[in-house]
Amino acid sequence: MHNQNKAYTLALIAIGFWSTIGSAFKITLRHIDFMHLLLFASLTAAIVQGAYLLFTNKFKILFQLKFKDYLSPVFASVLNPFLYYLVLLRAYDILPAQEAGTLNYFWPVTLVLFSMLFLKQKVRLKSLAALGISFFGIVWISTHGNPLSLQFSNSLGVLLALSSTIVWSLFWIINMKNPMDDSIKLFISFISGFILIFISILLFETPVWPTYYGFLGAVYFGIFEMGITFLIWLRALKYTENTATISNLVFLSPFISLIFIHFVVGEEILYSTFAGLILVVAGILLQKYFSSAQKRQKLSNLSSK
Repeated sequence: MHNQNKAYTLALIAIGFWSTIGSAFKITLRHIDFMHLLLFASLTAAIVQGAYLLFTNKFKILFQLKFKDYLSPVFASVLNPFLYYLVLLRAYDILPAQEAGTLNYFWPVTLVLFSMLFLKQKVRLKSLAALGISFFGIVWISTHGNPLSLQFSNSLGVLLALSSTIVWSLFWIINMKNPMDDSIKLFISFISGFILIFISILLFETPVWPTYYGFLGAVYFGIFEMGITFLIWLRALKYTENTATISNLVFLSPFISLIFIHFVVGEEILYSTFAGLILVVAGILLQKYFSSAQKRQKLSNLSSK
């Protein structure tokens, strides 16, 4: 198989897995509380990543790292998986899956805004206008298609879902500055995240063994949200000849996710959710287009000198 075809195949497999996660969250939370869900999912993800490191002969690298090398991924684990998933899972606990999952796709917008603040990246007015389209889409979803009312379906749930995008963006910025191999960083983060959530449960809850369905859902979450899917996605990016094309495929995921949410969870998909999602994705893709055009213009100016 041609490398580009492999890239598309692997990317679509990863997107297929990610598209099931919203439904899996909502169903699993019927059988287990969100903190225990994250506990068993983090442990599962750490086992998957550890097995991958053993299989690829990278596990020995862990013993070659210095103490200071561990600090960055351990610190990052406070943001992800610990804080990010606690906030996101609580949002799923409160909101319909279609709202929580769709609002979570606002993270590319917050990432651009944080890149402006922390990385000093310049964004043109056209790009900001595109991000405004995405923001309007979020308001449309949150108010069930009545943005002028500013009456949100569930203010706390909306706040939590949007807060998760802020946590994810901060994690992304911190993580991108660390040159360590991604699979090593993930393994350390999941182990650290598991320890953090375990301590939190000891402090704030009573540890309990989940039901069969709760445990099964947590394992599914650990494998297909945190574990193997990310490795498949990285492999797709390695094979592709055009990273932008593969990256844009990820925006198929929220639309496919709505199909699963409707038929598996049984939620009626509101027109406001679908329309708002189109606005969110359109704004993000427009911003990416304007950003790419700006880079091409810079390169053209440099080459003409």
